[in-house]
Amino acid sequence: MMTIGDRVRAERKQKGWSQEALASRAGVSQGTIGNLESHSRGGAYDTIKAVSHALGVNDTWLRSGDGPKYAAGTQEASNVSEGPHMRGRVPLISWVRAGNWDTAYDPLEPGDAEDWLFCNSSHGPNTYALRVEGDSMTSPYGRSYPHGCIIFVDPSRRSPDNGARIIAKLEGTDEVTFKQFVQEGSRTYLKPLNPQHLPITEPFKVLGTVLGKWEPD
Repeated sequence: MMTIGDRVRAERKQKGWSQEALASRAGVSQGTIGNLESHSRGGAYDTIKAVSHALGVNDTWLRSGDGPKYAAGTQEASNVSEGPHMRGRVPLISWVRAGNWDTAYDPLEPGDAEDWLFCNSSHGPNTYALRVEGDSMTSPYGRSYPHGCIIFVDPSRRSPDNGARIIAKLEGTDEVTFKQFVQEGSRTYLKPLNPQHLPITEPFKVLGTVLGKWEPD
Protein backbone atom coordinates (compact mmCIF):
# COMPACT_ATOMS: atom_id res chain seq x y z
CA MET A 1 0.00 0.00 0.00
CA MET A 2 1.36 3.42 -1.00
CA THR A 3 2.18 5.94 1.72
CA ILE A 4 2.06 9.71 1.45
CA GLY A 5 5.80 9.61 0.86
CA ASP A 6 5.33 7.21 -2.04
CA ARG A 7 2.69 9.46 -3.59
CA VAL A 8 4.75 12.63 -3.27
CA ARG A 9 7.81 10.92 -4.74
CA ALA A 10 5.86 9.33 -7.61
CA GLU A 11 4.15 12.60 -8.60
CA ARG A 12 7.40 14.53 -8.34
CA LYS A 13 9.30 12.05 -10.51
CA GLN A 14 6.46 11.89 -13.03
CA LYS A 15 6.96 15.61 -13.61
CA GLY A 16 10.73 15.23 -13.79
CA TRP A 17 11.30 17.49 -10.79
CA SER A 18 14.04 17.31 -8.22
CA GLN A 19 13.21 17.73 -4.53
CA GLU A 20 14.60 21.25 -4.79
CA ALA A 21 12.27 22.08 -7.70
CA LEU A 22 9.18 20.83 -5.87
CA ALA A 23 10.24 22.63 -2.70
CA SER A 24 10.60 25.94 -4.57
CA ARG A 25 7.20 25.58 -6.23
CA ALA A 26 5.52 24.71 -2.93
CA GLY A 27 7.32 27.38 -0.92
CA VAL A 28 8.88 24.93 1.52
CA SER A 29 12.40 23.71 2.19
CA GLN A 30 14.03 20.75 0.45
CA GLY A 31 14.28 19.10 3.85
CA THR A 32 10.50 19.27 4.20
CA ILE A 33 10.06 17.43 0.89
CA GLY A 34 12.68 14.88 1.94
CA ASN A 35 10.87 14.28 5.22
CA LEU A 36 7.53 13.84 3.45
CA GLU A 37 9.00 11.31 1.05
CA SER A 38 10.63 9.28 3.81
CA HIS A 39 7.60 9.04 6.08
CA SER A 40 4.38 7.08 5.85
CA ARG A 41 2.26 9.69 7.63
CA GLY A 42 1.40 13.25 6.59
CA GLY A 43 3.02 16.45 7.70
CA ALA A 44 1.52 19.80 8.70
CA TYR A 45 -1.79 20.74 7.09
CA ASP A 46 -0.42 23.90 5.37
CA THR A 47 2.56 21.93 4.06
CA ILE A 48 0.39 19.23 2.49
CA LYS A 49 -1.85 21.88 0.94
CA ALA A 50 1.12 23.71 -0.58
CA VAL A 51 2.75 20.51 -1.90
CA SER A 52 -0.50 19.17 -3.35
CA HIS A 53 -1.17 22.47 -5.16
CA ALA A 54 2.37 22.47 -6.54
CA LEU A 55 1.89 18.92 -7.82
CA GLY A 56 -1.59 19.67 -9.15
CA VAL A 57 -3.36 16.97 -7.13
CA ASN A 58 -6.04 16.96 -4.45
CA ASP A 59 -4.62 17.39 -0.96
CA THR A 60 -6.99 14.75 0.47
CA TRP A 61 -5.72 12.19 -2.04
CA LEU A 62 -2.10 13.13 -1.36
CA ARG A 63 -2.58 12.86 2.40
CA SER A 64 -4.54 9.61 2.56
CA GLY A 65 -4.88 8.13 -0.91
CA ASP A 66 -8.67 8.53 -0.64
CA GLY A 67 -10.93 10.32 -3.10
CA PRO A 68 -10.14 11.51 -6.64
CA LYS A 69 -6.55 12.26 -7.49
CA TYR A 70 -7.44 15.30 -9.57
CA ALA A 71 -10.12 17.94 -9.15
CA ALA A 72 -13.30 17.51 -11.16
CA GLY A 73 -12.96 18.70 -14.74
CA THR A 74 -9.18 18.45 -14.82
CA GLN A 75 -6.91 15.99 -16.52
CA GLU A 76 -3.56 14.64 -15.53
CA ALA A 77 -0.91 17.13 -16.58
CA SER A 78 2.12 16.05 -18.53
CA ASN A 79 5.57 17.30 -17.59
CA VAL A 80 5.45 19.78 -20.49
CA SER A 81 2.10 21.37 -19.65
CA GLU A 82 1.61 24.75 -18.01
CA GLY A 83 2.16 24.65 -14.27
CA PRO A 84 -0.94 24.45 -12.07
CA HIS A 85 -2.62 27.61 -10.88
CA MET A 86 -2.49 27.34 -7.14
CA ARG A 87 -2.60 29.06 -3.82
CA GLY A 88 0.40 28.79 -1.59
CA ARG A 89 3.54 30.53 -0.43
CA VAL A 90 5.62 32.59 -2.83
CA PRO A 91 9.09 34.13 -2.41
CA LEU A 92 9.54 37.75 -1.40
CA ILE A 93 12.40 38.87 -3.65
CA SER A 94 14.34 42.03 -4.42
CA TRP A 95 13.56 44.42 -7.27
CA VAL A 96 16.90 43.53 -8.84
CA ARG A 97 15.94 39.87 -8.83
CA ALA A 98 12.52 40.73 -10.30
CA GLY A 99 14.20 42.46 -13.23
CA ASN A 100 15.93 39.21 -14.16
CA TRP A 101 13.14 36.76 -13.25
CA ASP A 102 12.52 34.07 -15.85
CA THR A 103 8.98 32.92 -16.66
CA ALA A 104 10.40 29.41 -16.86
CA TYR A 105 11.41 27.70 -13.64
CA ASP A 106 13.95 30.00 -11.99
CA PRO A 107 15.57 28.19 -9.05
CA LEU A 108 16.35 30.23 -5.98
CA GLU A 109 19.70 30.06 -4.27
CA PRO A 110 19.91 30.26 -0.47
CA GLY A 111 19.33 33.86 0.58
CA ASP A 112 17.68 34.92 -2.70
CA ALA A 113 14.26 35.13 -1.03
CA GLU A 114 13.82 37.47 1.91
CA ASP A 115 10.80 35.47 3.07
CA TRP A 116 8.03 33.15 1.85
CA LEU A 117 4.53 34.62 2.00
CA PHE A 118 1.09 33.09 1.51
CA CYS A 119 -0.69 34.35 -1.63
CA ASN A 120 -4.46 33.97 -1.41
CA SER A 121 -5.05 34.46 -5.16
CA SER A 122 -4.81 31.72 -7.77
CA HIS A 123 -1.45 32.10 -9.48
CA GLY A 124 1.15 30.40 -11.64
CA PRO A 125 4.10 28.47 -10.22
CA ASN A 126 6.61 31.33 -10.70
CA THR A 127 4.64 34.02 -8.86
CA TYR A 128 6.70 36.17 -6.48
CA ALA A 129 6.21 39.03 -4.03
CA LEU A 130 7.78 42.49 -3.94
CA ARG A 131 7.86 45.16 -1.26
CA VAL A 132 6.62 48.49 -2.68
CA GLU A 133 9.16 51.30 -2.54
CA GLY A 134 8.27 54.98 -2.70
CA ASP A 135 4.88 56.69 -3.01
CA SER A 136 4.26 56.74 -6.77
CA MET A 137 1.45 54.18 -6.40
CA THR A 138 -0.09 55.76 -3.30
CA SER A 139 -3.45 57.09 -4.45
CA PRO A 140 -5.46 59.78 -2.62
CA TYR A 141 -8.61 57.76 -3.40
CA GLY A 142 -9.58 54.24 -4.47
CA ARG A 143 -7.07 51.41 -4.61
CA SER A 144 -3.69 52.39 -3.26
CA TYR A 145 -0.31 50.72 -2.79
CA PRO A 146 1.60 52.62 -0.09
CA HIS A 147 5.29 52.33 0.61
CA GLY A 148 6.10 49.09 2.41
CA CYS A 149 3.07 47.08 1.34
CA ILE A 150 3.59 43.72 -0.38
CA ILE A 151 2.39 43.02 -3.93
CA PHE A 152 2.12 39.62 -5.61
CA VAL A 153 3.29 39.38 -9.23
CA ASP A 154 2.60 36.65 -11.80
CA PRO A 155 5.36 36.84 -14.44
CA SER A 156 3.45 34.55 -16.81
CA ARG A 157 0.89 37.32 -17.35
CA ARG A 158 2.73 39.62 -19.75
CA SER A 159 -0.21 40.79 -21.87
CA PRO A 160 -2.04 43.03 -19.39
CA ASP A 161 -5.48 44.52 -19.83
CA ASN A 162 -5.83 48.26 -19.98
CA GLY A 163 -5.72 49.59 -16.41
CA ALA A 164 -3.91 46.58 -14.96
CA ARG A 165 -1.17 47.12 -12.38
CA ILE A 166 2.08 45.74 -13.75
CA ILE A 167 5.79 45.38 -13.13
CA ALA A 168 7.78 46.77 -16.05
CA LYS A 169 11.40 47.26 -17.04
CA LEU A 170 12.36 50.39 -18.93
CA GLU A 171 14.14 49.57 -22.18
CA GLY A 172 17.87 50.23 -22.21
CA THR A 173 18.08 50.41 -18.42
CA ASP A 174 18.01 48.16 -15.36
CA GLU A 175 15.16 50.18 -13.84
CA VAL A 176 12.18 48.10 -12.73
CA THR A 177 9.00 49.91 -11.81
CA PHE A 178 5.47 49.27 -10.53
CA LYS A 179 2.79 51.27 -12.38
CA GLN A 180 -0.64 51.11 -14.00
CA PHE A 181 -0.65 49.94 -17.62
CA VAL A 182 -2.52 52.33 -19.92
CA GLN A 183 -3.31 51.74 -23.60
CA GLU A 184 -4.78 54.50 -25.74
CA GLY A 185 -5.08 53.27 -29.32
CA SER A 186 -1.63 52.12 -30.38
CA ARG A 187 0.03 54.12 -27.58
CA THR A 188 0.96 52.56 -24.25
CA TYR A 189 2.45 54.17 -21.19
CA LEU A 190 2.91 53.68 -17.44
CA LYS A 191 0.74 55.72 -15.09
CA PRO A 192 1.45 56.31 -11.39
CA LEU A 193 -1.60 56.40 -9.11
CA ASN A 194 -0.11 59.34 -7.23
CA PRO A 195 -0.98 62.48 -9.26
CA GLN A 196 2.19 64.16 -8.01
CA HIS A 197 4.23 61.77 -10.19
CA LEU A 198 4.44 62.02 -13.99
CA PRO A 199 3.53 59.19 -16.39
CA ILE A 200 6.36 57.19 -17.96
CA THR A 201 6.19 57.34 -21.76
CA GLU A 202 9.54 55.69 -22.55
CA PRO A 203 9.50 52.19 -24.12
CA PHE A 204 9.17 49.40 -21.57
CA LYS A 205 8.88 45.63 -21.26
CA VAL A 206 6.10 44.05 -19.20
CA LEU A 207 7.57 41.68 -16.59
CA GLY A 208 4.33 40.56 -14.97
CA THR A 209 0.88 41.50 -13.72
CA VAL A 210 0.10 42.35 -10.10
CA LEU A 211 -2.47 40.00 -8.57
CA GLY A 212 -3.05 41.84 -5.33
CA LYS A 213 -1.42 43.24 -2.23
CA TRP A 214 -0.89 42.56 1.43
CA GLU A 215 -0.30 45.16 4.16
CA PRO A 216 0.90 44.49 7.69
CA ASP A 217 -1.31 45.69 10.54
